[in-house]
Amino acid sequence: MSSRRSRISEEEMNELVSKLQSLLPETRRRGTGRTSAAKLLKETCNYIKSLHREVDDLSDRLSALMATMDLDSAQADIVRSLFRS
Repeated sequence: MSSRRSRISEEEMNELVSKLQSLLPETRRRGTGRTSAAKLLKETCNYIKSLHREVDDLSDRLSALMATMDLDSAQADIVRSLFRS
């Protein structure tokens, strides 16, 4: 191992795992029980994949909505303004 790499102490690792755990909805619902770092990383990956699917679904739904909308309507202006924010 290179001497330039900084090592993370066990305390720092536990703090990072705890922070990550607090960001995941599933682990927040379960409470503060200890989860292994490996399991937490797997849950994080699954959560990110589910967010990607949700974004894709919302994008598809928005595209379908825009396709049915009069592009010169007030509704279309509102939707466009949301994208500019």
